[in-house]
Amino acid sequence: MVITKPVFDRLGLWLWVGAFVIVLAMAWWAPSAHSVVTIYRHGSEAFVAGRPLYQVHVAMGYLYAPAFAALYIPLMKLGPHVGDLLWHMLGFGVLTFAAMRQVRRLGGKEQTWLLSFGLFLALPVALAALRNGQATILLAGACWLLTLSTLEGRRAETFFWATLAIIAKPTAIIMLLLAGALRPRLIPVLVLAVLVALAIPYGFAPTDYVNAQYHDFFRLLTSMTVDPTGPFVPADFTAPFTKFGIPVPESVATIVRVIAGLLTLWLVLQFERRLEPGIGGLAIFLTAAFYMCVFNPRVEQNTYAMVAVPAGLSIALLWREKGAGAMRWFLAALLFITGLTSVDLRLHDFFHLWFRPISLSIIACVLIAWFWAQGRQKMPAAGAVAHG
Repeated sequence: MVITKPVFDRLGLWLWVGAFVIVLAMAWWAPSAHSVVTIYRHGSEAFVAGRPLYQVHVAMGYLYAPAFAALYIPLMKLGPHVGDLLWHMLGFGVLTFAAMRQVRRLGGKEQTWLLSFGLFLALPVALAALRNGQATILLAGACWLLTLSTLEGRRAETFFWATLAIIAKPTAIIMLLLAGALRPRLIPVLVLAVLVALAIPYGFAPTDYVNAQYHDFFRLLTSMTVDPTGPFVPADFTAPFTKFGIPVPESVATIVRVIAGLLTLWLVLQFERRLEPGIGGLAIFLTAAFYMCVFNPRVEQNTYAMVAVPAGLSIALLWREKGAGAMRWFLAALLFITGLTSVDLRLHDFFHLWFRPISLSIIACVLIAWFWAQGRQKMPAAGAVAHG
């Protein structure tokens, strides 16, 4: 860290903010180019006009809850320039705030360096999702803040971030379930957040119309889970097997997802018990984000932006703690290079879909093992106090 600190004490922050300013300029110049925000606008336009939101039979197009369409209406009415700009700023702001809050919880010295270096490592993986304006960025920030608020027992904040997360993407239900397992007394708050998210569209459209949209929405979720065929090609853990000609049967994939989900729950509960509060929150969210990316049947390549920032901060934390020199260099280089595999069209075509599940699984598993080792180091001391 002696070598890197003078360079990255501010550089990573400047690059993170500077890259986003460039993203805003590109979004203003060409709002519909390389952007999924047009789908959000079309969803809100259909909601206002009372048209169907979903194409259930093809499981493509608008895949968000009716509440998302309702709450995006103000941005839609502001037009593709101002509305899209504000949308990009919302996701970026929430995710950056979550990273800053996590660093403050970690405490210790050199917090600015920790944040700066972590964001620098995460930038290449996260940049495409930031450019496209994907709801994954907002989901990542909201779920991260939900994790921290849950661990701190803050009911109002837990309710707010849970509501925002479930509106951003339905997959946030995974994080809500983990939050309920971590703090059972907050389960009523989490249930209320889901109910409020479900109720929001009724304030903007007739009841019969909203009921019909929910009917199609839940049919869509079921069809994607049971029969994930069609034009969509997933980038989850099955992608490398498909790439190399040994596709995983859906029944086997479902079993793997269930086992991974149970293991994730167990790890999260262990980290909450074994680790100090600051580092525990980072370990828990990294584990949850890893599961939501790698074992989500509807994951895209840019979905891995969700795990990029917690992985970057975890590597920076490993770097700050010193030791494990070769491992920290390897993890830092692998995370940074993973995001560069799309800078050239030929590289993108070669690495598309199959590489990120492998590289980010390696990074996440090594970091999870390191967090586990940190917890084991503290257990003897805790035991000595208990028996003293």
